Order: sequence, then structure tokens, then C-alpha cells
Amino acid sequence: MKSNPNTKLILLHPSINKSFASSHRFFLFFFVSFFTLAFTLTLFTTTTVSNSTTPSLSTAAASALPSSVTAALLHYASTATVNTTTHHMSSSELSLIASTLHNCPSSPCHFLVFGLTHESLLWHSLNIHGRTILLDENEYFVSSFERNHPEIEAYDIQYTTKVNQLSDLLSLAKSHFEDDCKPVQNLLFSDCKLAINDMPNHIYDISWDVILIDGPRGYFPDAPGRMAPIFTAGVLARSKKRGRKTHVFVHEFERDVESIFSDEFLCEENLVETVDSLGHFVVEKEERSDDGKKSGFCKNSTSSSPLSVSLSSGEDDD
Repeated sequence: MKSNPNTKLILLHPSINKSFASSHRFFLFFFVSFFTLAFTLTLFTTTTVSNSTTPSLSTAAASALPSSVTAALLHYASTATVNTTTHHMSSSELSLIASTLHNCPSSPCHFLVFGLTHESLLWHSLNIHGRTILLDENEYFVSSFERNHPEIEAYDIQYTTKVNQLSDLLSLAKSHFEDDCKPVQNLLFSDCKLAINDMPNHIYDISWDVILIDGPRGYFPDAPGRMAPIFTAGVLARSKKRGRKTHVFVHEFERDVESIFSDEFLCEENLVETVDSLGHFVVEKEERSDDGKKSGFCKNSTSSSPLSVSLSSGEDDD
């Protein structure tokens, strides 16, 4: 048998397989690297967006109005034009009280208000970081107010005075300046006819920074009048345990009762300013004295005579 001289031996060199396998590894490495880079970029972008969004949400949450402020704004927005006959405080009067609360002598600020009025929600909101207590003669009104606004502290108190007793009440108080009706005393145990001693006990223990007298009613002869709140405010200011000064505001200051009793128990020398119908007094603390050297509330006794008082017949409903 002859061998075929044309027969050829084909040999596959190992380098060919090696080149083919390397090519596959290169493409595999390329795809892995690509997806890794894409995942990294996606993660970085998501983190950046999240970080940029979070401060905005935090800022929005931090700047949200307290619920009491929102309630007050809604209250005024919904009632501003409903009842045009009810007497409200003027913008200047509101601004004066707001400024005083903003610059309160102590922190937290203690604010006592006689009278539940159209502005009650506003007082609580303006003193949101302090303590505000509201007092009113109407038990039903107080109960209803607390149900609608449980965050507000309000109490009802009973008055035994009447506007038509002004002369007798003032004369009686002045005759007892050295005992029952003295300027510095514990009102909780006072026998003075003008002293309010049926408030919750803790009210007498608080050193009040600001007191507003905008109640009770005082526009007709049998109304309770504001004689007792004015006297009580004068004693609370002079008998406080902490701090030196108390800002006392008297609304409807132009009326006879408010004017005469403010002159007698808050004193003309303490009158800082009057804005519209609002009188602003700053009364300083006094040390308790039992030596009888001081008689009365004021340095200079007033010359007002309650016997000549005629009730204002204004249209106010307060």
C-alpha cells in the first residue's frame, strides 16, 4: 500500500483556544464593570436626591404652626364679619398687649386674664410657651370653651359685687386699708369685700407677669363690674413672690368704674400709657409691712369721688 503523498497533518495550536477564552473573559469583565458602574451611579444619585429632600421636609415640619395658633387664625377668619355689634379690641390695643407678652419680664411668661372674650384664643396663642389662665363669670361658657379648646386653662368664678354698689364698696375698702383690704396680703384668706378668694388655690401662688382685666360685665347697674378684678390685680402685683414688676391692662378704661378703681388700686403714678380704651399700668412688688407706716395703695391718694359716678350708657356688651 502506498501512502498518499498529499496527506497533511493539521495541528491546532493551543494559543488559538487561549485567545478565544480570553475574548470571552474580556466581554464578561466588561459587562460586570458596566453594571457595577451603573449601580454605583444610581445609588449615588438616589442618595443625593434623598439628602436634598430630607432637609426640606424637616424644615416644613419645624415651621408648622402650633395647633393653637391655627385654631386662633381659623377662629378670627371665620368670625371677623359675622357679628359686627360685639365690641372687640382695636388693632392698637392688641398690638400693645402682644408686645408686652413678647417682652415678658420672665420666661416662661405668666398671663392672667379676667374675661372670656373674642380674643381669648389669641391670648393663649401669643403666650404659647408660657402659662395663660382665663377666668370668667359664666360657668356654662367656661365649660363649653374648655370642651372646644381642651388645651386652654379656664375657670369660672363667682362675683358678689354689683356696679350700683361702687360707692359703698370703695368707701368700705378705703376704711380697711390697714387690715382686711391692705395692699400686700394673701388673698386666699382675705375678708375684704373686693377680694376674689374663690379662684383655684394655685392661682394665688403664681407670680403673674401680665394681668388683663376685660371682664366681667360692667355696662348695667346690676352687672358684677370690674371693681373686684382691679383690686385683686393690685394686690397680686404687690404681693408676688418672684419678680418686681407686673403689667396690668384694664380694658374700657374710659368708663367710670374702671377709671375710678384703677386710680385707687393701680394708681395714677403707675399708669404708663393709654391706647384707645386700654389702660396700661406697671405695678411693682411691695414688701409686707405690719408697722402701719403706709396706708393705701398709692403714693398720692386719688381725689375721685364715687358718689358722683354716673354709669356710662355705652353700647358695649362687656
